[in-house]
Amino acid sequence: MAPRFALTALAAAVVAAVAAGSGAAAPVHSSVSGGQPARDPIHKIRHVVVIMQENRSFDSYFGTFPGARGIPMRNGQAQVCVPDPQAHLCRRPFHDPRDVNGGGPHGAGAARADVAHGRMDGFIYEAEHAKHSCTDRNDPECRHGGALDVIGYHDAREIPNYWSYARHFVLQDHMFEPNASWSLPEHLFMVSEWSAYCTRADDPFS
Repeated sequence: MAPRFALTALAAAVVAAVAAGSGAAAPVHSSVSGGQPARDPIHKIRHVVVIMQENRSFDSYFGTFPGARGIPMRNGQAQVCVPDPQAHLCRRPFHDPRDVNGGGPHGAGAARADVAHGRMDGFIYEAEHAKHSCTDRNDPECRHGGALDVIGYHDAREIPNYWSYARHFVLQDHMFEPNASWSLPEHLFMVSEWSAYCTRADDPFS
C-alpha cells in the first residue's frame, strides 16, 4: 500500500467559520413571534478563513493528525513506504522538524509521475531526477536543498497553530486541488476557478 500523498500546492487545507458571540447556540425555530420566518443560522457566521498550503501535501502537515485519513501509523511508525530507486530501498515517511524543506519538482509532469496512475509511488524518483542549482527559485521543475525530504511530515511540534485550527474548526482531509501543477495556476484557480493558457496576452478567451 502506498501513502496517500496529495498533489503539491494543495488548496484549502483548513476552513474556519467563526460565529459571532460565544456560548451555546440558541435552538433554531421555523418562525418567530408575529409569523415572521426565522433567520437562517448561516447568517450568524461573521468570518470565513481559508488557509491555502503552499507546495505542501495534506500528509506533509496533517498526515498524523488524529482521526484524519493520512499516513497509516502504528506505535509512532509509518506503515507504508515509497520506493527509492537510487538506494534500492522503500523509505517510510518520517517526522521532519526542519522549518525549511527542499521538497521536489511540482510541475504538471512531475505531479503525474508522482501519482503514477494511483500508485502514489513516484515522489522520491522525481525528487532524485529533478533539476538542481536553478537560478530561478520559483522554477517548478527544480528541487532545492540537499536533503531528500520529500516524504517528511510535520506535526503540532512545528505547526501548532495549524493543528489548533484543525482541532477547533474544520479540517478538510478529502479536498484535492483542481489543477495538477505548481503554485501560480493553483492560486488562479482558487480565486477564479480558472487558469487558462492564452494565445494572446490581451485576450482571455483566446
